[in-house]
Amino acid sequence: MVALGGALGASLRYATVAWAGRALGHGFPWGTVIVNVAGSFAMGVAAVAMMERFPGSWGRFGPFLMTGVLGGFTTFSAYSLDALFLIERGRNLAAAGYIGGSVVLSIGGLWAGLALARGLWGQ
Repeated sequence: MVALGGALGASLRYATVAWAGRALGHGFPWGTVIVNVAGSFAMGVAAVAMMERFPGSWGRFGPFLMTGVLGGFTTFSAYSLDALFLIERGRNLAAAGYIGGSVVLSIGGLWAGLALARGLWGQ
C-alpha cells in the first residue's frame, strides 16, 4: 500500500510541477512551493482525521495516504508535521533546531551530492 500510494503521490507531484511550470513560468520553483504547501495542508487534515477524529484509522489508511501518497507527493509535509508536534509539546528549542537544521543540512547534503556527482562525471 505504501508503494502504491508513493507512486500515486509522485505522479501527482510531477503533474503539479509540470502544470505550474507551464502556467507560472520556470523562473521560480512555484511547483515545488505548491506541492510543499498543499502536501503540508493535506498532512495536517489527515493527521487530525486519523489521530483525533477517527482514532484507530491510521492502521488502515495511514501507510497508504500519509507515508505513500503524501510522502511521494512531498516529504515536506512529514517534516512540517514533526516540527508542529514538537511545538505543540512545548519543545520549542528542539523544534527550532529541527526546522533550521533540517533545511541547512538538507541543502548541505544536496550541495555535497552535486559536488560529488560533478566531480565523478566531470561537469
